[in-house]
Amino acid sequence: MMMLVNCSKCHTPLQLPPGAKSIRCAICRAVTLIADPRTAPPTPPSAYNNHYYPPPAPAPAPSTYNHHSSSSGQNSSSRKRAVIVGISYKNTRNELKGCINDAKCMKFLLTNRFNFPQDSILMLTEEERDPYRIPTKHNIRMAMYWLVQGCQAGDSLVFHYSGHGSQQRNYTGDEVDGFDETLCPLDFETQGMIVDDEINATLVRPLPRGAKLHAIIDACHSGTMLDLPFLCRMDRSVALRSFSALC
Repeated sequence: MMMLVNCSKCHTPLQLPPGAKSIRCAICRAVTLIADPRTAPPTPPSAYNNHYYPPPAPAPAPSTYNHHSSSSGQNSSSRKRAVIVGISYKNTRNELKGCINDAKCMKFLLTNRFNFPQDSILMLTEEERDPYRIPTKHNIRMAMYWLVQGCQAGDSLVFHYSGHGSQQRNYTGDEVDGFDETLCPLDFETQGMIVDDEINATLVRPLPRGAKLHAIIDACHSGTMLDLPFLCRMDRSVALRSFSALC
């Protein structure tokens, strides 16, 4: 069973392998030391679980999460933050062309057109030298946690994914077609896929009122990848006319 601990610096939830005495955060690179269980205070039973979702975070300071917009409609300390994932599955039977280029183009767009600071964008591609920026299942999960960590009214968040998407049988009855949509990390054949229920719980539910999340999923079965309650279907002819009007 994996144990979840919070990073000592950025408080991102981390999965601690059994028996490990320390763990390095994939986001801020800080090393968190784990106290000897014989000397540490007793842990509530709900602190650890083997479920996909992280346990409830401790109550934040009053200013950390603001579920009410200010009188002006914008928060003066609003921030921009983005996670960009591009996976080519190079040298495998699943190889794709252009996904890493998509990720680079999205970063260029965010920094040059929408003024996102360079250090507010987390890139996960196979070209990254940092092993914590390789788009494995664990690293993508940690990046999603980081994206919404401490977000507040007025913040602008972006999640971009370019890679394989798939489906798997749903057994809870919450999918009309009987299938959950999934993202396929680089190591999905050994570690499994990231299910839309988890994506919704990680990226959508924690959003406070007034914060904005733009998710661009360039993958198969992406229409309901965030498990949102509403789905917009646009007539193709209307879409083409709208596109022509923009050109």
